[in-house]
Amino acid sequence: MFVALAVLRVVVLAYAVGLNLYRGVDRFDHPAAGYAVLAAMVGWSVLMIVLTTVMRRRDAGLVLADLAVALGVLALTPVVKGPWFEASIPGFWVMAALLTCAVRFGTLGGLGAGLLIGGLDLAQRQEIAGTTIGNDFLLLIGGPIVGLLCRSLQQMAHERDQAERAAAAAEERARLARVVHDGVLQVLALVQRRGGELGGEAAELGRLAGEQEVRLRSLIRSQDAVLDTAPVELLGQLGRLALRPGVEVVVPAGTVDLPGPVVAELVAVVGACLDNVTRHVGEGAPAWVLAEVLPDVVVLTVRDEGPGIPPGRLEEAAAQGRLGVAESIRGRIRDLGGTAELTTGGFGTEWEFTVPRTSPGAAG
Repeated sequence: MFVALAVLRVVVLAYAVGLNLYRGVDRFDHPAAGYAVLAAMVGWSVLMIVLTTVMRRRDAGLVLADLAVALGVLALTPVVKGPWFEASIPGFWVMAALLTCAVRFGTLGGLGAGLLIGGLDLAQRQEIAGTTIGNDFLLLIGGPIVGLLCRSLQQMAHERDQAERAAAAAEERARLARVVHDGVLQVLALVQRRGGELGGEAAELGRLAGEQEVRLRSLIRSQDAVLDTAPVELLGQLGRLALRPGVEVVVPAGTVDLPGPVVAELVAVVGACLDNVTRHVGEGAPAWVLAEVLPDVVVLTVRDEGPGIPPGRLEEAAAQGRLGVAESIRGRIRDLGGTAELTTGGFGTEWEFTVPRTSPGAAG
């Protein structure tokens, strides 16, 4: 807002100086004083632009000093031009001080500045014309309106920032929860359960494992990191999965640049599927990863030739609190705005993930 005010200062200053020179400063009762007032207006405008935009000083004292200078120049008009003046020396130049008060102090600041400027302008005139009343009325209502808009914009920006921080924190907590849920947390839960069943020293180990599980879940909930959205090339990241025993990765030529978090989540989803192949089919079991790049979406397919997933197995696992597929796979894809389709049977298991290409700079 203060940058916009700096531009406004230049415009209204040029208008005020040009208008006074055009009408003739030599016609003033005191021409030398008139030139001095115009020079003071130029100097003060330059000083305020430097202080508010370059040095970023926007304190109340400086804003009130700006208003005082505007009122002082306005008050000098009958002295310099003569008591029967028609147009004041500063003219619309006082708008800069008025709107600065509105931006800095809000609605009441704009109203107060408008009352002072308009009241002084009317009080020192010998004759009051209709145009003068109209101009002062515009100043009177303009200040409060600008102040109200500035306060509303500031409140909206504050609420937006809070919402973005909360959304980023929630997204990061969910991502971390998926990362550790099928690993550390499930192992700790298993140790706690089995320790209680075995009793003795194992029970103490189970109790300690339970405490660590609680602490880890608390750490995930308190995580407040904001993800880096710098673009990352997807196909090359997927190609690295071919280093796993038995895994074959097929990707098209070219590159696909997506935001870093999107690439990380997609690679993690495929990795989770391959982990399941290793766990349920066997170490080094054959698996295929296929990437298909379309104009609006990226389609990833992960397939194996294992025994398939028995009917009801995923629902049973979710009911028991084992959320590997629900969170590590489907949850990730859901958060990316995509879809996950599972086909399974005696022929094996096939996942198909469709995710929109959210990066404006992505190239296939």
